[in-house]
Amino acid sequence: MKNIVSMRWLLARMYEPDVVIADCRFLLGQPTAGREAYEAGHIPGAVYLDLEQDLSSPVSTHGGRHPLPDPAALASRLAKAGISSNARIVAYDDQGGMNASRLWWLLRYMGHEQVYVMDEGFTAWQNAKFPVTTDVPVQIPSSFEWNVQPQMLASVEDVQQASASGSAVLIDSRDARRYAGLEEPIDAKAGHIPGAVNYFWKDVLGADGRWSGVEALEERFVKLGKDDAIIVYCGSGVSACPNVIALEEAGYSNVKLYSGSWSDWISYEGNAVATGENSG
Repeated sequence: MKNIVSMRWLLARMYEPDVVIADCRFLLGQPTAGREAYEAGHIPGAVYLDLEQDLSSPVSTHGGRHPLPDPAALASRLAKAGISSNARIVAYDDQGGMNASRLWWLLRYMGHEQVYVMDEGFTAWQNAKFPVTTDVPVQIPSSFEWNVQPQMLASVEDVQQASASGSAVLIDSRDARRYAGLEEPIDAKAGHIPGAVNYFWKDVLGADGRWSGVEALEERFVKLGKDDAIIVYCGSGVSACPNVIALEEAGYSNVKLYSGSWSDWISYEGNAVATGENSG
């Protein structure tokens, strides 16, 4: 696994000078819970990055519930946190890797290759009796150079085309009930983008809560061609990111994120909505 590191891997390297640990814990609907959890205890040296304050820009008419942050603003935030362009960045959360994967995707989108997600998460780290602290590290400002990789991002027009013509495989990362339109706890409309197939993001994890190995991930996506153009979405562009990592691990190289996702799709009056079971 080239994007996922074990807790022991991080334990062995956490004090190396070029390693930066980012705590990305966040609970939807409880915007202060992640920071409070960080203040109550975190991996030593970790800086806190907030999904809504740091890893998203403010909500507007389009762009979904967690619009991508402006790259310059994010680079400035990272630099202020002492994260430099040559850092090896390891992100963790306590949400199965969902929020940590958002940071992974953003950094890769900004041209930063050395970024990893820690397997399992903070509770497992704590249960393993690995070190935890309430000390907040001194953040010495650094500089973060960035170089956006536009090929990683799909626009709403790309998605409209894929939905209409099958020019790309559309993957919906939400759970099956939301995909089918049987329930929608967050967004204004229920259903999925017409033509999309459902691969619930949590299925990248095994029953033990750890990331599946490469062979299991290859098996999971076996219906997809390795050369297929693939566009991944979810509700707001966060839980799609573990699927993007999983596809990369399984050897798919033409994978884009539709960052606005379902919450952006339904913000356009003319976009069709489908309901029903997985067609994949």
